[in-house]
Amino acid sequence: MSDRARDGGYDDWLDAIEAGEPYYVECPEGHGWLPPRRVCPTCQSRELTTASLPDSGEITSFSTVYVATPQFEDDAPYVTTLASFGPVTITGILRGVDPETVELGDVVGISVEERTTTGDRLVVFRPR
Repeated sequence: MSDRARDGGYDDWLDAIEAGEPYYVECPEGHGWLPPRRVCPTCQSRELTTASLPDSGEITSFSTVYVATPQFEDDAPYVTTLASFGPVTITGILRGVDPETVELGDVVGISVEERTTTGDRLVVFRPR
């Protein structure tokens, strides 16, 4: 792992995913968001609670990167992916599949792994 400083809310969320307890925050109106949040951007409610993230999500968008910047060159090729997990959409890297076979609607699970180039933690999706 890299020597970067912890980003409290984000790193706490990554810790929860690693512990098998991924979550999101939700307002009384049912709007879901990723932490850290103190106010719902949709309805401005300050009454946010945590809710368990669904076990699997569905790919809603993706882009395969073949030529990366130096910061990510050892990770290429990689698939940057948006996946819908119930009321939240999460961005991560898709691993464990041939980039040429990825399709919208593929079902994925969420985990935390390390970036090859830097050793930083990142959100990773793997096929279910």
